[in-house]
Amino acid sequence: MKFPVRIEIIPAQGIVEQVQALVPATTTVSVTCLPHHGIERTMRTAVELSDAGYRVIPHLAARSIRTRAELTDIVRGCDAAGIREVFVIGGDRKQPAGVYDSALPVLEDIAQYSSGMMRAGVAGYPEGHPLVSPVDLLDGLLAKQHLASHVVTQMCFSAGKIHDFAALLRREGVHLPVWAGVAGSVPRTKLVALSTQIGVGSSLKFLSRKGPLARKLLSGDRYSPDSLITGLESQPGNLAGIHLYSFNSLESVPAGRDQATNSALQTALIRGAARDN
Repeated sequence: MKFPVRIEIIPAQGIVEQVQALVPATTTVSVTCLPHHGIERTMRTAVELSDAGYRVIPHLAARSIRTRAELTDIVRGCDAAGIREVFVIGGDRKQPAGVYDSALPVLEDIAQYSSGMMRAGVAGYPEGHPLVSPVDLLDGLLAKQHLASHVVTQMCFSAGKIHDFAALLRREGVHLPVWAGVAGSVPRTKLVALSTQIGVGSSLKFLSRKGPLARKLLSGDRYSPDSLITGLESQPGNLAGIHLYSFNSLESVPAGRDQATNSALQTALIRGAARDN
């Protein structure tokens, strides 16, 4: 079974032109929201890509939204641009910028403001979260699933752990489709340079603790997720697709419907975890 693949990008300068040059317009593109960029840059990039014909999923970090009026404007902007899906997380800010401190109230307000028409993804953590207990993570997904359309997992290097996570959700009553977060092929030098550029250099220590495949990624070799994707495809029906975290490394994206190759690294997972609660 070949999974559909979405690509996540960072809204850096020039990324819209890079996507248009290298990524087929049939590809779904997810746009991150980093604390030092802010939601404004995420939404500007998302709207430009939507206008260019891409199906776009902007990230909305709850702790970066200042007011409910700002969230209303975001929903209106998405509607005007033909954006019908967002991805809602707590975000990496230590202190909320405004009224929201977690994903759940943002999901509730989005459902109200859009009359339930806006789809919303939420985050899942196959290997746990450094700040939230497994029970609280599960309870959070149970509380959010009636407002959500799917789960995107934290980057993981083990197909078994991702499959186990999806099975756990089913057993515990979370029935949302699960997209597996997969790191693409990124040279060590680019990883280090980009991690510094987006302010995540210190979290490389976190990635180095994630096992032999992650350590290989930080060595002189270029990591390839081919075997991981093969393992994920071994259980058809368990997962909805691959969420390929980019780091804006788009050179190897091929033509084809909603498909991509090994070209990315997920920012939030290198950061350690984009806090969801």
